[in-house]
Amino acid sequence: ISLETALKSRKINPELFVQKLTDAIEQGQYSTGTGLSAMKKESGAEIRVEGVLPCPIRLPLLEKLESWLKENSDIAAKTDYDLKAASMGLDGTKERVLAADGDAEKLSDLYLSAGFDLFFDHKLMGRYRDAGVFEDISGLEHLNTDFENEHINLRDPKGQYTIIGAVACVFMVNTKVLGDRRFPSSWEDLLSPEFENSISLPVRDLDMFNALTLHIRRFFGKEGVEKLGRNLLSGMHPAQMVKAGKQQQGPAVSITPYFFTQMIDDKSPLVPVWPKEGAIISPIFLLTKAASKDKVKPFVDFLFSKEVGELMSVNGKFPSTNPIVNNHLAPDQSFMWLGWDYIHENDIGALILETERDFYAAAGKEIV
Repeated sequence: ISLETALKSRKINPELFVQKLTDAIEQGQYSTGTGLSAMKKESGAEIRVEGVLPCPIRLPLLEKLESWLKENSDIAAKTDYDLKAASMGLDGTKERVLAADGDAEKLSDLYLSAGFDLFFDHKLMGRYRDAGVFEDISGLEHLNTDFENEHINLRDPKGQYTIIGAVACVFMVNTKVLGDRRFPSSWEDLLSPEFENSISLPVRDLDMFNALTLHIRRFFGKEGVEKLGRNLLSGMHPAQMVKAGKQQQGPAVSITPYFFTQMIDDKSPLVPVWPKEGAIISPIFLLTKAASKDKVKPFVDFLFSKEVGELMSVNGKFPSTNPIVNNHLAPDQSFMWLGWDYIHENDIGALILETERDFYAAAGKEIV
């Protein structure tokens, strides 16, 4: 029998299985590819790049990067970097940042990752940000109008952080499980008591989970976080959410990255919803050391190329901030954003921990 038939017989999503299999294979495949070796911690490379990439776009982006490096062999020869799949987490990067112990010269020259904890925690990148170590060298006067308009602006007013795109968080409603409850159309609706023990969200995806709960706290207060905690039923991976949609039991609403709503078939009872307040975003940050800007500028230009921007937006459904990229979003597909003032006025690392405690205390359950 075919692999697809075997997977379907076990009720395993073939696309997600192939994606995970590809991730596992490419970890070894690229270990010997030009410029894509794992970071050699003591290699003495002139340029060091590290971070994580969203799983759906990691392979095609690495392929483009490898082609670019082959065309720029002089850069490849003096570069070490480590760009893992987001599913592998940032533990290794955090350990290296902590080991630097305040010495900016020990940091990599460029970091790339979604999420808030690494880049804003005062124990990690926050201390270097306060010391003025980083600089936005994109050279863009304006971002894509989807992210720079009268409602939102992802440009860092302090000129330190660069955002190249975003993981948009929306939700799916299971009409089989919803019953006679009113159809939710907003984040505020999901905090209603009628959805107690009825919502699934990706608690294991820390980038998305932290972004989600921080935004709920920002716009709905501590009470909003506690309401969301009480309404938690389970902590599914988005792929599990899609699979659960075929069942008449389980969560009535699943909070998920927008990418996974594209896997819903026409017969599914799952209905994707772009919240009326806007999709909560986990920004994909690009962090560059000011002292390294001359040697890493080619990398930044590559990441802000139209080709990479379209790959993110079209293939991965991760809207790009590149102003020359068409994200193909409808007028009502707006975004919810913490705001730079809120970020600069708060210790985001401490706030993440406090918000997590409030959430799980209200949920009354530990998600293993």
